[in-house]
Amino acid sequence: MSELKIKKFVENSLIEWEGKISAVIVVGGCNFSCPFCHNGVLVKSHADIAEISQDKVLRILKEKKDWLDGVVISGGEPCLYHELFDFIKKVKELELPIKLDTNGYLPKMLGSLIRQKLVDYVAMDIKAPLNDKYTQLSGTKVNLDRIKESIELLRTSGIDYEFRTTFVPNMLEKNDLVEIATYLQGSKRFYIQQFSPEVTLDHSLNTLVPYTLNYLRETELACKKYVANSRIR
Repeated sequence: MSELKIKKFVENSLIEWEGKISAVIVVGGCNFSCPFCHNGVLVKSHADIAEISQDKVLRILKEKKDWLDGVVISGGEPCLYHELFDFIKKVKELELPIKLDTNGYLPKMLGSLIRQKLVDYVAMDIKAPLNDKYTQLSGTKVNLDRIKESIELLRTSGIDYEFRTTFVPNMLEKNDLVEIATYLQGSKRFYIQQFSPEVTLDHSLNTLVPYTLNYLRETELACKKYVANSRIR
């Protein structure tokens, strides 16, 4: 895809970029269909959501830039859009740092953004251990080499980054998270995200009960053996 389709814009947020006040830009469309996705409307029916013009977003960012620490670009999957390059360059002209949220399935795009110094922080979702479970958790057949390439890109890029996994009951267990952490050994950060059943792409998951805090803490402790900065989010 080429034209960047902005479907949601939050002028300021305290939760999307830890320790920063950020504006949040959310694009429609995704190459995954994760059953636990809380932004399912952006995956399946984003064409029905009215677009917000880039000019409007850039105008507001210019007005608010003195009050912002950065801009988060999320989705959906932002790397689907080749126009992302030009849009980020316009944001960069405002001297605002960029955080990118991505599933890492387009490593060439991610690598280009990093080489051109268009992103300052990348949060990459790791859906599952790098085995057959990845297809189940991502909702589509996955070439794991692409995921591995993006992981290696971030680990060697020199930019700041995090990896994160949503801990979905009945689909992932502690051993799965430990396997992920083992693969990520030595990485900067690994966040274990609590599953929320309130809004999911697969409505059958709405009845799942999230794991207890004790189980999350057990998992966090086990993961710290491989990624020291493993934390519950």
